[in-house]
Amino acid sequence: MPNFILTGESTVKRRTWPVAAALTATAALLLTACGGGDDSAKGTDKIAGAGTEASTSPSPSASVDKNAPTFALPSDITVTVDRESTGDAAKDAALRDLAYAAEARLEAFAKGNGQTANLNRYFAGYARTYWIDRVAGLKKEGLTLTGHYRYFDFEVTDIANSKSAAVRYCEDQSKAYGKVIKTQKVQFTKPSDKDFILNTLQVAKDSAGDWQVTRQSWKKGDASCVRG
Repeated sequence: MPNFILTGESTVKRRTWPVAAALTATAALLLTACGGGDDSAKGTDKIAGAGTEASTSPSPSASVDKNAPTFALPSDITVTVDRESTGDAAKDAALRDLAYAAEARLEAFAKGNGQTANLNRYFAGYARTYWIDRVAGLKKEGLTLTGHYRYFDFEVTDIANSKSAAVRYCEDQSKAYGKVIKTQKVQFTKPSDKDFILNTLQVAKDSAGDWQVTRQSWKKGDASCVRG
């Protein structure tokens, strides 16, 4: 997720996760339109936040990341990644790739294709299977995404070795919405605290040196992520 609002909430409670913890995405969580609350902006043509910012804010390691992926997002989707260096090379690499994973998931939904090179690069195992299914599900419903997505407060909560870690980040979907593919009608929603999502993940380094999301859970409206 990641973007789009996920209906329901995971059973994960916020705490420091040991790497061995099973960070599971509840199967009952379904991907629907973005934003939260009631639809209160029908008839509004302008998409708040869309087309106003650069595709992605540069990460602390962008200048030295020669293998950085390229994302193909439509012009009505914009992304901001706010990520600061931790001062630890291993943690910074994991958080860098976590930011890439967030945008890879968004790209897959925008394309309606769960088998993009970027999603396959930054997701593995259960997480990859889950998002492939959700991308297909949203497309089958005749929906796609639009608006502005912001990712912030990236943190490594536990790292036991150089190949596995528990991480988290916050997601702001307050200016992100669903859009009907056939009519291009934007499904505007009323902003609420549930537009702010805490993502808790388990990541592992693959043989190519990329950190991949293997397990993911989330909580909408988590107090640590809500912004005014």
